[in-house]
Amino acid sequence: MELTQLEYFLTVARLEHMTSAAKELRITQPALSHAITKLESELGVPLFERKGRNVRLNRYGVMFSSRVEEALRNIGNGVREIEESSNAESGVVHISYLNILGVDLIPSLIRDYQADHPKVRFELYQGNHGDIDEALDNGTSDMLITSRETTAEDKDWLVIRRLPIYIVVSAAHRFASRPSLSLFELSGEPFVGLKTNCGLRDTISSLFQNTNFELAPTYYAEDLITVAGFIKAGLGVSVLPQTLGLMLDGLVWIPIEEQGWEWEVGLQWHKNRYLSPASRRFLVYVQETREAADSVLN
Repeated sequence: MELTQLEYFLTVARLEHMTSAAKELRITQPALSHAITKLESELGVPLFERKGRNVRLNRYGVMFSSRVEEALRNIGNGVREIEESSNAESGVVHISYLNILGVDLIPSLIRDYQADHPKVRFELYQGNHGDIDEALDNGTSDMLITSRETTAEDKDWLVIRRLPIYIVVSAAHRFASRPSLSLFELSGEPFVGLKTNCGLRDTISSLFQNTNFELAPTYYAEDLITVAGFIKAGLGVSVLPQTLGLMLDGLVWIPIEEQGWEWEVGLQWHKNRYLSPASRRFLVYVQETREAADSVLN
């Protein structure tokens, strides 16, 4: 059963005349008759009472026409919804992101974009690395905002921001008044580490390896805000990016003397997966914004 057969059927039902219906559909009358006969054969019942070229729906035709009208109406609505959802100026951008980025980066990014594109809507999904990776892989989100260590070969990557990483201590800690610190001075300090699924763990582990210095964590936390809470309570020290969601009272942020301590956050998407015009325009916006920021710095 083909969509054109159903459209032909409704036209014949409305005009009750084969020749008139063929003329409106811009096909030959024999071609229209063949299509209707084929449809009736597939259904196993006649749909019309025929008197020459005049036709009228029988009881099967009346029953079937109401369902066909509903089906074609739903298909039309579906087509319109897809067009509206993917439209570059009024569509929907589906993004997943790390929990910690929802305090500052995500709201400011969406606010700035909607200032120029007020009709574009965002569907947002937040979680840890496992959650947002799954959302991207199963198609729930078109792209995700995350840290670089999750980038795989089948995904593209665009930097949004590079955040400096600091040594963080409580206001009562003996290092609290220091203008800067070497990581080697943390030797022997209770250290608050991150569990496997937290977005920053791999970055920090890699940076520690590059300095040939290791810390044995005293505590493991599920997320960055928990790490900050442990530090505030005086249970240890850690290294964290200075993001708004972690700026608790009672914490002191000390610059790291070793070079290269920063957290790279960006957009990630599948290389070979379809991106709607709305998503592609957002991607271009992020890229242009980043390039403009880099040119100012240079």
